Amino acid sequence: MLIDLKIKNYALIEQLEMNPSPVLNIITGETGAGKSIMLGAIGLLMGNRADSKLLFNQEQKCVIEGVFDISSYNLQEAFAAEDLDFDNQCILRREISPSGKSRAFVNDTPVTLDVLRKIGDNLMDIHSQHDTLQLGDTSYQLNILDVYAGNTSLDIYAGNLSHLKNYNDTYRSYKKLESDYRKLTDQLAQAQKELDYHTFLLSELEEASLQEGEQEQQEEELKQLENAEDIKLKLSQAVQYLSESEFNITSALKDTAYLLGQLAQFSGKYEELRTRTESCMIELNDVAGELEDAERKTEADPERASEVQERLNLIYTLQRKHQVQSITELLTIQRDLEAKVGSVLNLDTAIANTQKAMQAAEKEMLEKAAILSERRKSSFGKFEQELYALLAELGMPNARIVIQHKEAAPSATGTDEISILFSANKGAQPQSLVKAASGGEFSRLMLSVKYMLADKTALPTIVFDEIDTGISGEVAVKVGKMMQQMALKHQIIAISHLPQIAAQGNAHYFVYKEDREDRTISRVKKLSDEERVNEIAHMIAGANPSANAYQSAKELLSL
Repeated sequence: MLIDLKIKNYALIEQLEMNPSPVLNIITGETGAGKSIMLGAIGLLMGNRADSKLLFNQEQKCVIEGVFDISSYNLQEAFAAEDLDFDNQCILRREISPSGKSRAFVNDTPVTLDVLRKIGDNLMDIHSQHDTLQLGDTSYQLNILDVYAGNTSLDIYAGNLSHLKNYNDTYRSYKKLESDYRKLTDQLAQAQKELDYHTFLLSELEEASLQEGEQEQQEEELKQLENAEDIKLKLSQAVQYLSESEFNITSALKDTAYLLGQLAQFSGKYEELRTRTESCMIELNDVAGELEDAERKTEADPERASEVQERLNLIYTLQRKHQVQSITELLTIQRDLEAKVGSVLNLDTAIANTQKAMQAAEKEMLEKAAILSERRKSSFGKFEQELYALLAELGMPNARIVIQHKEAAPSATGTDEISILFSANKGAQPQSLVKAASGGEFSRLMLSVKYMLADKTALPTIVFDEIDTGISGEVAVKVGKMMQQMALKHQIIAISHLPQIAAQGNAHYFVYKEDREDRTISRVKKLSDEERVNEIAHMIAGANPSANAYQSAKELLSL
């Protein structure tokens, strides 16, 4: 529950602090005094979007802080899910700078607005006129019935998940498999369109039997074949120079080695030079032998040259076709094509497996949807009767509530389509809430629903913003009593304009305007017993209450 609220530099509020009662808190004040401004500030604390234009002083930052006692609400998992440290006391803080930059904190840890919203949703339920309008939405009505039927609370038999969460997890698994199946079938259809073309390209590459390094070898061989006569002539000339001419190099080296051998007796240096010369002679003899061998093998072969040229033309054609420059790249393309052609068979297997898993998930989803649906339908009668009884107490004895149910295609919320039908007058056919309920009737309906759900939720604090719209007299007294009953299990903060409700509060806060020389500001104060009498008398009779008004105020407070 909220134990301390601070608002600084927001709208008409320069600085405000209140320490609400743990039970029923009433907030009253003149129209425009700042009651809704307080609600707006609390909304920012719950993660609503901020606007720097709402700063009281445009040169200072706005700070809104709420301190909550959450020791008995089992919120450890909610904090752990957001990687936040849990403490029995939780502090939410929101800061808005003059530049419009917004910062949020949970227990002094910076968080995103989404995280602030998730934590705040566990701490406060703010009911405004917007929520009353929401009551006409069928998805909102379904959520109400799920809370009433206990489908949103933890269930040890469902693996510590609520019935709704348990179904929703299965539904999401099914939808994921359905999406995977659709993608795979689309992929197969596309692959089958391209299969013939890919098979043709693959066959072409496989028939070519390409080898790494082949292109370079073939190009070198072709050059030799095309220049065979010139190569043979030059090799022959080289052999002549080395070993066959009258003044060949090897004979000259042999003579040189002989002369150096005769000089070896005079110096070891000459012996070394002789040895080196002989080594050169041996190497040149090897070179000459290889040149002779190459010369003998070099022959013009037009037929072989044609074969090599044809092979190279095939390689060049494939490279142009696939827009690459090497055999290595062609071999990579060949492997890719093998994978694509082979993937069609693999896709068939993947599709069969995914379809089988999808069908199993669908069966499980529909089984859990049936359980969820049965729990909902079994609560209809009790919900209708309890809501009817509460509306009768609130001055609507002829009200009729009927829950209309239709089977629907599976969705995130199940296979049920729910619509709450209502009529306020005897003999009138129940219709949708949007068509049948007036503003005052909507307010009483919403309060009754909140009252019914109060025992089934664990929210520490509920805020009502003028839920008493359109009611008065004895009905207002009963509304106040209902709020008192709810406050036995929940902290209630109610903004009201009715004296009958204001008198029911355990604590009464008064919001008022204070005019300064430069501007008007909003203030709030907790009323004493005597001040409560005065405020309620003013609510009854206006600016100048009579003695009867004061007496009526005292009577309301004594109820």
